[in-house]
Amino acid sequence: MNRNILILALGATLTLAALAGATAGWKLAAAAGIGAFAGVALYHAGFGFTGAWRRFAREKRARGLRAQIVLIGLACLITYPLMEWGAEIGVPARGFILPMGLASAIGAAVFGIGMQLGGGCASGTLFTAGGGSTRMALVLVFFIAGSVWATAHWDFWASLPMLNDRRGISLPNELGTLGAMAAMAAILGTIWLGTARVERSAHGDIEKDRPTESLLRGPWALMLGAVALALVSIATMAVLGRPWGVTAGFALWGAKIVDALGVDVANWTYWSGWRKGPLEASVFADGTSVMNFGILFGAMAAAAVAGRFAPVWRLSGRDVATAVLGGLLMGYGARLAYGCNIGAFLGGMVSGSLHGWWWLIWGFLGSLAGVRLREIIGMDPPRAARPAI
Repeated sequence: MNRNILILALGATLTLAALAGATAGWKLAAAAGIGAFAGVALYHAGFGFTGAWRRFAREKRARGLRAQIVLIGLACLITYPLMEWGAEIGVPARGFILPMGLASAIGAAVFGIGMQLGGGCASGTLFTAGGGSTRMALVLVFFIAGSVWATAHWDFWASLPMLNDRRGISLPNELGTLGAMAAMAAILGTIWLGTARVERSAHGDIEKDRPTESLLRGPWALMLGAVALALVSIATMAVLGRPWGVTAGFALWGAKIVDALGVDVANWTYWSGWRKGPLEASVFADGTSVMNFGILFGAMAAAAVAGRFAPVWRLSGRDVATAVLGGLLMGYGARLAYGCNIGAFLGGMVSGSLHGWWWLIWGFLGSLAGVRLREIIGMDPPRAARPAI
């Protein structure tokens, strides 16, 4: 155990909660705690979308995909009723019902490529950076840069064609809450069975989850991580009244930095309207930012307890180049696609919005391209040849 790092992480989390609470009330203080718990869960479970998607593409192993299905299914089981009836019990919540179009498809595909080159999605970047990875800290810097860069071009991307007359489609609105829950269960179950069939065909069996060795020190079983992150998603909806998001905070941080350097960001179209408020306010009044900081500090604490907080300061040229490019692509793509695996994909799913499935299609295709690029530049070894039949 690294006691000094643990004390630093715990002190930072408590300070974050105090500042958020003093700035915007108890809900933001609670968001700091929810984020810290997410950081612990992400780190100890090693839960990420990037590696799971790459492993399925390269090895036809679907253990990580099954964990993602459990995360989505458990979260929707609570968030759908919460959106419908939460106000009646004093817990009002709304989903993100967003449109689908060319810009969001391009953005999701670009993000998918970037997350494979960078080596993590948005939440993955946060928890690995918080856990002491210097390379992922570099990814985070350029993720932020790419996010604010995309907001400078918002007029162009917003002008591209969209489906359904720029209106989002909500499954609960179309099918009712119970009907939407049944539809989600059927779709997720079909994906589970389909990926299991692919895995059995390739290997003859389904890979078992690893056991949880220690709740405090880790590592955790992937399914335990999925349950913990479902609780994070539900708690975010209950406390903040909307789905969990990550990358909007990166765009905000980048915009504040650029603004401090003398660029009049407030005149950019993206930062007009309702986004002008967060730009002018403290980051401790922004729920997404507070949760992001919490994830960093929670992962730092988890790494310290596990005795694995050990930054490596020497990076190869390829490490630096792929971190820079991957971060820029993820940041830029996420803004066009309404977010990342958490904000757009998971956020869309727990909202019952079809834009979540739209993101999945294009994000997964981009991820496949990213997997191939990793092989071409030597980040991964060539795939083993299939035996002749």
